[in-house]
Amino acid sequence: MTTYFNEMFENDQVRAPYARLEDWMRAMPAELRQMKQAEAEALFRRIGITFAVYGEGGDPDRLIPFDMFPRVFAQNEWRRLERGIKQRARALNAFLTDVYGRGEIVRAGKIPAKLVYQNEAYERAVVGFQPPRGIYSHIVGIDLVRTGPDQFYVLEDNCRTPSGVSYMLENREIMMRMFPQLFRENRIEPVDGYAELLRRTLASVAPAKCDRDPTIAILTPGHFNSAYYEHSFLADLMGVELVEGADLFVEGGFVWMRTTRGPQKVDVIYRRIDDSFLDPLCFRPDSMLGVPGLMDVYRSGGVTIASAPGAGVADDKAIYTFVPEMVRFYLGEEPILENVPTWQCAKPDELKYVLEHLPELVVKEVHGSGGYGMLVGPKSTKAQIEAFRAKIEDDPDNYIAQPTLALSTTPTFVEEGIAPRHVDLRPYCLVGEQIELVPGGLTRVALTEGSLVVNSSQGGGVKDTWVLAE
Repeated sequence: MTTYFNEMFENDQVRAPYARLEDWMRAMPAELRQMKQAEAEALFRRIGITFAVYGEGGDPDRLIPFDMFPRVFAQNEWRRLERGIKQRARALNAFLTDVYGRGEIVRAGKIPAKLVYQNEAYERAVVGFQPPRGIYSHIVGIDLVRTGPDQFYVLEDNCRTPSGVSYMLENREIMMRMFPQLFRENRIEPVDGYAELLRRTLASVAPAKCDRDPTIAILTPGHFNSAYYEHSFLADLMGVELVEGADLFVEGGFVWMRTTRGPQKVDVIYRRIDDSFLDPLCFRPDSMLGVPGLMDVYRSGGVTIASAPGAGVADDKAIYTFVPEMVRFYLGEEPILENVPTWQCAKPDELKYVLEHLPELVVKEVHGSGGYGMLVGPKSTKAQIEAFRAKIEDDPDNYIAQPTLALSTTPTFVEEGIAPRHVDLRPYCLVGEQIELVPGGLTRVALTEGSLVVNSSQGGGVKDTWVLAE
């Protein structure tokens, strides 16, 4: 039987970071817990924090379940994670600068050329272009899992448009409103500075032609997008405009925003739409979401797009396996955070191993996300495994496989009371003039007993994440 690291209890003793939560946990009767849970749900619904699940009939908007039991990190645990996350963000940006330039890491034989230059996320439209400060990925979401007191692994990197930061901020807001005494009794690092850090990061990468305080806008696909709440939430917090493609136009080598006071120049666009929809003159000609001519302005230094078109090649799951090598190659350092051991099905010997051990492994699509397109071997039926085997054999390049990790658990409020449930963590690293992140992140929790899939689209929930001050 697999044993899992319980982040609150070790050998029946409460671990130090959770010491002040034990009495709170034991003193909360079931009726109060249910009342508080209903209060939290009402707050989320009143604020409007819902997400869409594509492909569902009826009203697709639903609440992400919120668990009131916070996840807690000691300051020394967080410091190590912070160093590792910043190191990884530096290496990923160095890789992007390199592969859109001279490609030294490929020339050195450290990464196969095919994985980079034939990758569907590699954008030839920006080859040879150097974005401001050489930064391609301005908001890096690093997904982490824990397997022991000192064992953390990076599950994947999100270099394009990582979502979920609104939940990190709202989880904290709601916890402070519902349990103010907990915050008086515990010294918890704040996360509410995120919006200001993000605004400062975006301003610091203003384009060469910007000769004043930069105007920043968030480009959204619109209210039908599953993360639209987050787009409008961040625009409000930063005090910047939320725009759709139709609100912008290109003229005279700049991007302009239509306003009631006439056109206003936009210097930095925080885009929350995919590369292929950004500019119908450069990418998909049928895109109604982007801005015709945007890429010409971008390449001429008239506007900054954050994160940069083409950044997605760095968070591809096949490229992921080489990130530790990037750290050594570009930074001359040993990786602080380890990767999960990964088999690439594109390699015949590794494919053979994967096919022989499917019931033990987690198999993912190279470009998959949201918990879709994956097989969790130990939780799958023989029929599901055989159906997935056929998919892998049909297109092995499209898959990677990893061992089923013994993800850590944290106490979680469930119908029966309090029970351990598996969690992961997504901190948000901001890369501009400086590399910064707020202490904490989005903890996602698999609410189904025994489940290792934490994605909201697959029934997962969220928790507040505490980093204790010294």
